[in-house]
Amino acid sequence: MKTVRQVLETKGSTVYSVAPESLVYDALLLMAEHHIGALVVMQRDKMVGIFSERDYAREVVIKGKTSKTTTVGDIMSVQLITVSPDDTVEHCMNLMSGKRIRHLPVLEGEKLVGLLSIGDLVKETIAYQEFLIKQLESYIQS
Repeated sequence: MKTVRQVLETKGSTVYSVAPESLVYDALLLMAEHHIGALVVMQRDKMVGIFSERDYAREVVIKGKTSKTTTVGDIMSVQLITVSPDDTVEHCMNLMSGKRIRHLPVLEGEKLVGLLSIGDLVKETIAYQEFLIKQLESYIQS
């Protein structure tokens, strides 16, 4: 199975971010513009949280707050689970399933080098399974 580094080489390592003082509304616009489900929250060069569609639904919509008056820092997730570029896709899938999360920041040392979504990992897992099936079919036919 591939490593996170290999997935990022294919997927790309662009990470969209906002500052904690950004309004939720502006963060949602950025997410919609780039068709993504989460943003990393950065303060200077340090990752301080993650803001996702789930945070918005649970902390703004359900609690009757407004996205034009609430800051990302007020509702972001701060208990971050991260992975390194050398971790495997399988490890990441187990982590996401076990912790019930949909996004994993990728850190190399202290530096943010990518962000993986559950969709990225499912896509990679399907590709790997298709490869194994073709290998088995080829083996059986020979």
